[in-house]
Amino acid sequence: MRPNILWIVTTQWRAQAFGFAGDVNVRTPCLDALARQSVQYTEATTPHPFGPFARAALITGIESPANGVRNYHDPLPAGLPTIAQSMLDRSYETFFFGKWHLARRDPAAALVGEAHARMIVPPESRGGFQFWEGFEGGFQLNNPWLHGTRLPEPQRFAGYQSDVVCGRAAGLLGGLAGPWFAVVSLESPHPPYAAPAAGFPPLNPAALTLGPNVPVEAAARARAELSGYYAHAQATDRAIGALVAGLPEETIIVFTSVHGDMHGAHGRFRKGWPYEESVRVPLLVRAGGIASRDARAISLVELPALTLSWAEDRRAVPAGRGDWAKISMPSVVELADQCDRAWTGLRSPGRKLVLWPDGSPWLFFDLADDPHELRNLVAVPARRAEMEGLRERLRTLR
Repeated sequence: MRPNILWIVTTQWRAQAFGFAGDVNVRTPCLDALARQSVQYTEATTPHPFGPFARAALITGIESPANGVRNYHDPLPAGLPTIAQSMLDRSYETFFFGKWHLARRDPAAALVGEAHARMIVPPESRGGFQFWEGFEGGFQLNNPWLHGTRLPEPQRFAGYQSDVVCGRAAGLLGGLAGPWFAVVSLESPHPPYAAPAAGFPPLNPAALTLGPNVPVEAAARARAELSGYYAHAQATDRAIGALVAGLPEETIIVFTSVHGDMHGAHGRFRKGWPYEESVRVPLLVRAGGIASRDARAISLVELPALTLSWAEDRRAVPAGRGDWAKISMPSVVELADQCDRAWTGLRSPGRKLVLWPDGSPWLFFDLADDPHELRNLVAVPARRAEMEGLRERLRTLR
């Protein structure tokens, strides 16, 4: 019997911010339990540390901009093959719940607020999913608006967004025989960090432990934002735990996030930056009773191929590029705090090279010796040959 398969996709939840990852600030008991039952891909990265670019790559298995999403407001092109269509071709029922962020949006419209949350995503723009229930965006972490297959008009639901979306997904999926493939897409722990977090109070900012790459001038803001960020992480951990508990144990479960958040590292905030806090993401795969840690390079763009392998009863081994994963920002997103430049790069568990759009080096880190990226080696003569070799490798991947 072919397995049911669930992707749980969060937003802005960096790889470091979990109990199972060693973060002393946060309690994530449900995801810690899931991690103990899963393959933990400890070196997983997003192909693009910004929402629409990453989501388009995740759902198509094609990096941006080759998938048609070059700029922040570009929609996923209609008719582009997606994982939903591929699974439907394999006689799977397909479901999507939650945040979409891939429809055509008015660049002049407000990103935050009820108007964006109530925006209707037309059926032809829903990526080929048979069942779709969610919202385009709006960052309404409480009392979300949902519309879709069984909700022709936007309807507001009382409660914390993660609880609402996970609850509705569990209520539908838990009663199906399958095989089905579903995506549950959650906005948390994305800003606004000061929003209520389902009864989890903000943590004491003064008690938080910051990384050694957070400079003094960024520490106060980092502490203030992390206090709310961790509260939303804990609330969403609980919601995910309830979702997982409501599904059969043999369900293959993937947990990840489309990107991370800098939270003051290197004096930066939000995402789009090529640093570890932005590009490294959690990736847990509970499948076949296998529990282990996998330190190979893997990108979220590989998840569609991995998912198809489960649907076809092939070995659950990622079809990665080997020791390296490509990372990039296809264009500048002109929003406050976000990365102010386009770039492309190559990352392995031990090295990271980032290039300017003209191909010249911007950043080169020895992650094995310098995991917090405190020493940029671009100008070190002794590393020049290694760096040039990686530039050539990156050119072959383009």
